[in-house]
Formats: sequence, structure tokens, C-alpha cells
Amino acid sequence: MKTRPLAAALAAVLVVPMAAWAADDEGPAVTIYSSADPAGFDPQQFIAQQRMGYNPFYANQVPGFAVVKETRKARLLAGITDLKFTDVAQFIDPTTVSIVDLTDAGTSVMEQNFQFDLASPWKILDRYVDKEIGYVQEKDGAIVKQWKGTLLSSNQGQLVVQTADGLRFLNYADAGIRLPSLPDGLITKPTLLWKLASEKAGDHSMRTTYQTQGLTWRADYNVVLSADDAHADVGAWVTILNLCGATFKDARLKLIAGDVQRIQPGGPRGGGGGRMFEAAKAMREEDGFQEKSFFEYHLYTLPRRTDVLDQTTQQLTLFPTARGVATEKVLVYYGLPDAANWYFGPSPQEDRNFGNQSNPKVDVYVRFKNAKANQMGMPLPKGKVRVYKQDDADGTLEFIGEDLIDHTPKDETVLVKLGQSFDVVGQRTQTDFKIDTARDWMDDSYKITLKNHKDAPVHVIVKENLFRWTNWTLTAQSDPSTKIDARTIHFEVDVPANGEKTVTYTVHYSW
Repeated sequence: MKTRPLAAALAAVLVVPMAAWAADDEGPAVTIYSSADPAGFDPQQFIAQQRMGYNPFYANQVPGFAVVKETRKARLLAGITDLKFTDVAQFIDPTTVSIVDLTDAGTSVMEQNFQFDLASPWKILDRYVDKEIGYVQEKDGAIVKQWKGTLLSSNQGQLVVQTADGLRFLNYADAGIRLPSLPDGLITKPTLLWKLASEKAGDHSMRTTYQTQGLTWRADYNVVLSADDAHADVGAWVTILNLCGATFKDARLKLIAGDVQRIQPGGPRGGGGGRMFEAAKAMREEDGFQEKSFFEYHLYTLPRRTDVLDQTTQQLTLFPTARGVATEKVLVYYGLPDAANWYFGPSPQEDRNFGNQSNPKVDVYVRFKNAKANQMGMPLPKGKVRVYKQDDADGTLEFIGEDLIDHTPKDETVLVKLGQSFDVVGQRTQTDFKIDTARDWMDDSYKITLKNHKDAPVHVIVKENLFRWTNWTLTAQSDPSTKIDARTIHFEVDVPANGEKTVTYTVHYSW
């Protein structure tokens, strides 16, 4: 029996004949949709899965998908032609596959198949159960031992072989195993197969389209604050993750941002004007994506071709860095944040101790207007915003906080929470409470004290929820307030350097 090494038998499949495809000038086009949650999505988790050899179908859990379009040349016969397309993604949704003959509109598709039974060492050996295999042991390039036998079992990679001398036990990864050929029915690449009927023989331009799992993207933003916190440089990156099982060379790349609805199968998934725009007009092609409104979403098109490589994460500039963006540092004291989660019941909240807690922390935010007049104005896909500030002592950038933003249209305000102030603290105290259940009213009074231990004054927004009942009126307040919604008011106050500021108010509830 003429045998070949297992590795050679596996490699031989790579030259299985397929249709004469010749890529035209258009090449592939890939549009990637993302459902990634910036808070929990980390491409590294999928990279780790691949490195540890976990089930590759875990890529189906990648939060996103792609639509792949490609036009290629194919030689068709007059009559029936079987056409193979091997360079496709491993995680295709077969129900989305289509093919169109751009040369002859009369060409019809009679059958369409997606073959995905990929060859692997254990699959090959499973097909050789009850068949003869060989074994060769070499030393210094010379054969020192060889034998033949019938493979009885290849359970979990452990081989049992019946030889003339008795049973032998091997591991499937043993380099000495020899097989005569690749078993029928196994392929090394996912393959699309069509049976086409055409009246015109010759070269035809065939356009294929399909959806595949295993591709996604997310946006990351870097904000570098100026020394006075009044301006910032804002840059944006797109991180693309490709675990779909295919590489798209020289591809036209598009990204869709927005909440696109898809019907998900039940049960668990298988083992997913301003300076910036003046610069954009003259930017080089490699500087970023071009954005436009598309239906109720936003479409970002890379104005150059790129390689979307399999088993890879890659980063591309979303838009050129916007410089000199006007920003504002905002301090917010929310003395009773739990109140935001309280809901009005069928009756007023009459317990005087309910809500009489105090949070000492003052939150720190940076906000800026995503407007053309503020060097911005591009719709921002949801993502993670990281904020840095330069240390004047050595000129290095230091990380000062990060937050998530949702899809943000132009002309909206971006608010980024960075953390909590070290030197500014607050205290919230209930100073009085009166209730008259016979006349259906109660009065609730509070004192909010802000202490500033900085050598410079600070501006603080005091946020208060009026949580006891729906009908309320402020009967006394030390400082002007702004009604934000039906249950929230804000006081905006200045706290002097190394000093304190007290805000008081009384709210009257009736029912």
C-alpha cells in the first residue's frame, strides 16, 4: 500500500479542483454590523478562546455580523454548469446566499448548496476505521521501523490498530501515521456550490452576496484635555474583529452604526464647517471613514481598500482628530442617588426616615457639544471614551477616567463621567419634616453642604429628587433651582476656595 503522511494527506485537499474564478477589479465588499455592548465586549476574550483551542464555532457568539458581496469571473457552459466558490466565510447563513449573473440575465440558479464538513485529523481518521493505515518511524532521515494495520478505533484521538503482531495504541497526532489518500466527502474550506443553467458559454461576471457571523466592530474614543480643562483633542478608532473563517483581501469596507433589528433563533447560540471638517475635506484617504445618513442608521465608508484578515483584530481611524474642542468640567453632587430608582406607589411616601441618607461623593464629568461649530459634528457610534490629561512636569499623558456613550447624533451633548472628586465633598441632611394626614400634605426640608478643599473655587450642580409624591411645590429655597423633570431639580452653585457652600430648600407635597 502506498501511503503518505497524515499532514500531507490533509494538505492535499487544498488543491481539490474548483471552478476557474478570476477576481475582477471590484474585489470583495464587506459591510459589518455590530451589536457589541461597549461595557462588556472585549475582543481579547475571543482571541484567548482561539489560542486555547476552544471550539471554533464559539465565533458564532461574536456580537455582530457582516454582509459580504463579491463579483468574480466564472466560465460557464451552454447548458448546465456546476460552480464552486471556496473562498467564503465559515459561518455563513445559507439562507442569505444569492448569486446573480451580471453578464447574462437569462442565467438561472437550479440548486444551491453550502458545504461545511471541513477536514481535520480526527475526522480523517474516523473515515479510516476498519481500513488499512501505515506507520513509519524514522531516525536521522532513515526508516528504522514500519508496519501496516487495520484501524479499529479513533475515539477521542486515541487510535487502536490491529497489526499482524497484535494491537497497537497511538495518538492521532503521532507524526509517523501514514494514510493513502484523503477520504471522500471532506473539504478543507467552506464551499458554496451552485448548479446553473445558462444559454451563453464563456466568461461571466457573477455577483455573490451572503451574511456571515464572526465579524463585529466597536468604536473607541480618546480625549486629551488641555491644562485648563477648557479644550480637548478628540480622536476616534474603530476596532474590527474577524473570526468568520475567511480573509477578504483588498476589500471595500463599510460599517453600519445603529440598532438594526434581526430575528434571533430561540435557545442558546452555537459555540454571537469646524476645523475637523475643514481638515476632512482635504484629508488623505487613509485618515478615516466617510459618514452619511443611511435609512434610520449611519453608514461609515472607508475611502480606500483594506485587508480584513481572518483571526485578527485591526484598528482603523474613524475620523481625523478634532482639535480644540471646547469642553467643560462639571462637578455633580447627587446626595441621594438611590432615589432615582424609587417609584411612586398608590400612596405618598410618608415615612420621615425614608430617603434620609447622604452620599459624600461628588461626581466629576467632562461634557462637550458634538457640533460643527465646536470642531465636531459627526454622528458618533456608541463606544468607550477614555480621557487623558498631560502632566506638565514631564509632558506625559496620564489616564483620568473612562465612560461609555450611546449612539450620539450631531448637535447633541456628550457627557463623560470620569470618577469622583478627591477634594470636594458633600453632605445631605434632613432638617425638618411635617405631615398632616387629615389634610393630606407634608413638608420636607433639607440642607446640602458642599466643602471645597481646593485652592481654587469650583462650580457644582446639586441634583435632588423629590421622591415622596407627584404633586409638589418648592416653598423655600436658598438658591435658584431648575426643574429638570417631574421629580428632579438642580441647584448650580459656586463653592469658594478652601470654603463651603450651603443650599437649603423646603418642598410641600399634597394629595
